Parts: sequence; structure tokens; C-alpha cells
Amino acid sequence: MPVERLALGDPTEVAARVRGLAPAAALVTSAVGQIVVNVRAHGDTALEAYVERLDGAHGPLRVAPEELAAALEDLDPDVRSGLEVAIANVRAVAVAGCDDEREVALPEGQLVRLREVAVHRAAIYVPGGRAPYPSTVVMGVVTARAAGVEEVVVCAPGAHPLILAACALCEVDAVFRMGGAQAVAALAYGTETVPRADVIAGPGNLYVQEAKRLVSGDVGIDGFAGPSDVLVLASEGADPALVAIDLAAQAEHGEGTIVCAVSDEPDLLDAIELDPGAAVAALVDAPDLGVALAFAEAFAPEHLELIGPDAEALAPRVRSAGCVFVGRDSATAFGDYVAGSNHTLPTGGAARFASGLSARHFRRRMSEVRIGPAAAALARAGAPIARAEGFKLHAASMEVRENHAL
Repeated sequence: MPVERLALGDPTEVAARVRGLAPAAALVTSAVGQIVVNVRAHGDTALEAYVERLDGAHGPLRVAPEELAAALEDLDPDVRSGLEVAIANVRAVAVAGCDDEREVALPEGQLVRLREVAVHRAAIYVPGGRAPYPSTVVMGVVTARAAGVEEVVVCAPGAHPLILAACALCEVDAVFRMGGAQAVAALAYGTETVPRADVIAGPGNLYVQEAKRLVSGDVGIDGFAGPSDVLVLASEGADPALVAIDLAAQAEHGEGTIVCAVSDEPDLLDAIELDPGAAVAALVDAPDLGVALAFAEAFAPEHLELIGPDAEALAPRVRSAGCVFVGRDSATAFGDYVAGSNHTLPTGGAARFASGLSARHFRRRMSEVRIGPAAAALARAGAPIARAEGFKLHAASMEVRENHAL
């Protein structure tokens, strides 16, 4: 596709225009809804039929331990070494993201403990479309383990040996040879073979994302991942060749991907040589870096690169990005694999309100309350509110403790 050259006027309008360059997603709600209903109602019978027809997969749903072990044995040593680096780095960052429990003592005398508890079972969806993605196994499984999840399973359409090797390396509890909306439904509701998950995480195609949306009231969901995007904000001193290679690298994700650079240096943008292939590409001329940053905030990219001394200085002011890569050597590609940050990030502008995959997606915050002698003071405060809302028994439930406390 051709590279669009745009002048930056109103940052919000131009951000919307760049987003609008990507083709609109097809409507698949009806088809996905039927799949989800059938799998929920008929379990393995429906699931196996969909897996055979839509995934083209044969054999048992659950991958045998021997198949996992054989895949790990055959794994290229350099790939294994790279995955081990990724596992260590992702684990370190994920562990740092786990909050400690806290206890709050309040004036009336009661104690409220804020507890962090992991879910029991998490499922990681690993796409199997254009190529096998062992890095997605690492990003999901290692993060869930770091969060304290007891059981982690993976669903992988086609069960490519590279995916199975990564699962073995990450010590996954079970791998299921399934994908698409049928896999999401099976994980959300359980079947005779597939256990019900508490959280489903991981990227996938339009059918996968729609299925996650449909089941989101019944199971935890990390988010809804659409086509990828990257925005490079470059200032004086940035190397246009580095900008170009980073844009081209992200364009490898193919149709629907958006790659964009914004700068207050027209000559820098002129020097960017880019063939985006099937991806959407735009170069945006900003009058100054303040407006460029406003555009970045409105665009809310999945990946934001800041290249050039003045651009790098903007890092503390960024609020709306899935992940920020600061400096000439901080390529987005490092984050996709081995930097330690997670590559499952909010897309489609969702970085305005959503976060990348972290231990928090696999943990719940739960309050533990101990009232004790504070009951009297709290009942005098709470009972009038309950009665004002029409809940006289709520009031009585508090006041009986007040009398007891007295």
C-alpha cells in the first residue's frame, strides 16, 4: 500500500484519520455466537467437529506429554537459548508487577486487609495463522505463573512443534490442539476434555476476539487485541534508516497493521524509505514536538518509539501507549521477544484506558474486613444511610452489632 503523507493540524482528527486508513473489520458476531452456543451446549462433540472443520486438525484434543517432550528435544539450540532469555526477563518484570498485601487501620477501629489472590486456572491462546508464535507462549504462561496461578493451559490451533517446545520449556500443565471461537468457548465453559478457565488471555483473529467479547461475562478476559500498530515520534538527530526498519518490521504483521512516524523535521520524514507491503503507513508532519506528542496521545499506539534527544525527553509525559520504547536502540522488536516487557498490548487506540498483559490480569484484589469493637460507631454512621436507601434490614443488621458492642 502507498505511504500517506499528512500535515498535522488537529491532533485528534489526524489520529482518527490515520486509524481510518485501515480496512474495517468484518462482522462475525452471528457466526461466532452460534459456535459459542453449540460448544457450550454440546461440549466435546461440537468442539471436535469445529476443530476438524475449521482448524483442519486431527487427533486427540489434548496433546500427549510425549509429543511435548519430543518437540523440546528437537528444538533448535539457538531458539531454545533465546526463549530461555525471554522467559527469565519476562518473569522478572512480571514478578515486579505483583502488589503486596496491605492492611489499613481506620479511625473507628476496624481493619481492612487488601489481599492479592491469583486465579486457580488460566488459559493462554496462542495464534496459529501466519506462523507459529512461541514468544506468545512465553508472554502468557510465564506471566500467569509469576502471578501465582496454580494451573496454566495453552490452546494452540495446529499444535506446531515450535509452540509445543515452548510450552514444554515453560512447563505448561496442558496443551489443547484447538483454536478459533470454538477454543474460547471450550475454555470459558469447559467440556468433557477441556477444563473451564478462570481467565483467558492472548491475541487471536477477529473470530477469537469476538468470542472473547461474548464470553467476557462468564470468564476473565485480558482484553480484545486487534491488528498491531506502531508510532515512531522522531526528533532532530534521529536516524531515518532506524525509523524505517522499525516501521517495516511492524509492517510484517500484514493487513490491518498501521505503521506511522511523526516528526517536526520534514527532512527526516523525507529520508524515510519504506515499503509497508499490505500494512497501512503514514508519515505525519508536526509543527513542533508538543503537537507531535498530542497526536501520539490521541492515537494511543500499541507501541510508541521515541527517537532523538528531544523526543526521548518526552517520555515522562506519555500517558496513552501500550509500551514506550525510549532511545535509538530501543526497537519495538526487542519488546516482542526478549526485553522483559510483555508484547500482548492494547491495540486500536485502547491504550487510552487499557494496559498490557501483566500479573494483574491473573490476580484478583479482595478485601478482608474485621470490624470488632468498631461496630457501634459504624452502625451509627451506616444505619441512617441504609434506611435512606430503603433497606431497613441492612440497618438492623448493623444496629444489632451496635447493641452487642455496647
